[in-house]
Amino acid sequence: MQLIPAIDLMNGKIVRLTRGEAKTAKTYENKFGTPLEAAKRWRGEGAGKLHIIDLDAAFGIGDNHSVIAEVAKNVKLSIQVGGGIRSYEIAEKLFKIGITQVILGALAFSDPSAIGKIQKKFGADSVIVALDNKDGQIMIEGWKTATAMTVEDAFEKYSALGVRRFLITSIAQDGMLDGPDLHTLSQATLYPNAKIVAAGGIGSIGDLVALKEIGVEGAVIGKALYEGRFTLKEAIEKIGA
Repeated sequence: MQLIPAIDLMNGKIVRLTRGEAKTAKTYENKFGTPLEAAKRWRGEGAGKLHIIDLDAAFGIGDNHSVIAEVAKNVKLSIQVGGGIRSYEIAEKLFKIGITQVILGALAFSDPSAIGKIQKKFGADSVIVALDNKDGQIMIEGWKTATAMTVEDAFEKYSALGVRRFLITSIAQDGMLDGPDLHTLSQATLYPNAKIVAAGGIGSIGDLVALKEIGVEGAVIGKALYEGRFTLKEAIEKIGA
């Protein structure tokens, strides 16, 4: 199981939110420095990949593309980026600045044909579909808009379009540090050909052990690292990722 440290960006700085609410933003600049400094730190602790979410873009109030470009240029790791990628053109711009994968939420739902277009140009593994869910119902646009689709519906639809990797975030658990949604995630791992990356609620190395046991491919770790619950190095040594 791959452990993927998260760098959530707001106004050029690393922040963490609770349940996706902008008003809960807490910055970690004093302890972790700039996004580039944090990225170098995670690389030094053994990360093989970074998870970057552009919250300003997700909320429609700007973007952090210059910061993402700086990280991509100076930290030679695979980078998956999400947040506000609402057109093919934005996805293309991100690939051109050096990222590896785009995480699609709203665009996957509003224009599914964009998935194939991105995959054709940037590779079959270039797209991750985000299944951010609240009580099993998919939420998009910064978790503000409910869709009529369940997690199971989404697997059916996007697997048929050639998507193999899904990021599943339980909104209720996100930022709470009290454990991931093991029920939804364990059900997801049973779906044929789907590779699952788990996010939301991870608060201990024990949570990571539980995720590894149910068979997810990767786990995105955010607040637990920034709040000092454990270090990435400790987690990698325990999980063997």
